[in-house]
Amino acid sequence: MKKITIEDVAKRARVSKGTVSAVINAKKTVKPATRDFILEVMKELNFRPNGVARNFKSENSDKSIGIIIKDITYPFYTAIAKGASEYANSKGYSVIVSSSDDSNEWEKNLSRLFSTKDINGIIIAPIVEGTAEIEHLFRLKMINYPFVLLEDVKGIQANVVAIDNKKAIKRAVKYLIDSGHKKIVHFAGPPQSSHTQERMEGFRYAFSESTLVFKNDMIISVGSHFKECFDKALEYFKNRNRDNFPTAIVCFNDQQALAVMLVLKELNIRVPDDISIIGNDDIYYAKMYPIPLTTIRAPQEEIGMMAAEILIRNIESPTILPTERVILETEFIVRQSSRVLST
Repeated sequence: MKKITIEDVAKRARVSKGTVSAVINAKKTVKPATRDFILEVMKELNFRPNGVARNFKSENSDKSIGIIIKDITYPFYTAIAKGASEYANSKGYSVIVSSSDDSNEWEKNLSRLFSTKDINGIIIAPIVEGTAEIEHLFRLKMINYPFVLLEDVKGIQANVVAIDNKKAIKRAVKYLIDSGHKKIVHFAGPPQSSHTQERMEGFRYAFSESTLVFKNDMIISVGSHFKECFDKALEYFKNRNRDNFPTAIVCFNDQQALAVMLVLKELNIRVPDDISIIGNDDIYYAKMYPIPLTTIRAPQEEIGMMAAEILIRNIESPTILPTERVILETEFIVRQSSRVLST
């Protein structure tokens, strides 16, 4: 097949090669409507520029990066933002932290705002909602705009900093099995999140190394927001006889774990006497829950620092760098929300 060139894009879009070049290099000389149209033509023609990233002149520019997190009220993301800010500040960068409020549309708007203003790059905790468009991420790649994702997004080859979710959940389930639990379930997160899929896979995999048999009904989709988790957990328990209750639940995150704890308290089910609870993230107040939470500790500030380091390296490079995928280890923290049945 003939390689698509800037000339081909310019001809199809009926603009000059200079205008196409300006869009590729994120110049602000192109009107937004024209810029969006040219990007659509690039996508239609499957054009992938090989040019270098935008020139970065630290002496003449205000250096800044943006961070788009999902929920500014959830300590997991604020700790990541703190780590990223500390590293960026040490390199002379200002940091703008924003929240998509778990909205793909807001994420899209924010990424467009940052990439068209004097923000040199972005760290993004991406929202993936099944059929939600990810064209804004393709657009960032198309114009060689530096960004780092905090989880994988299918179809996007990008810099990623995350944790080993499969290994982390597998370890938590093994702890429960070794503690004598036989009726274990996983309350899963948002269905389209790669973190959800990885944690489900880790949960399933743990059973392959034990005498227990995994069944599909051991994974229950509950979500990640507090109210949604509370309502779905309440429905789950109200629709079951106590004889069919699990003895342990591995939760998607610590926020979900708190919602489950409060549901169990409302139903007079004791933690951990009746049901053990394990969370994920080890947010700073997990140890202050009504019952201190056994959980998987993610290196939240380190995630932010690593993401900022990769981002700034890409911003300051005169050429396009190969993408990086950094997977950090977790730590299993045992507190009072889980108990040993037998060994």
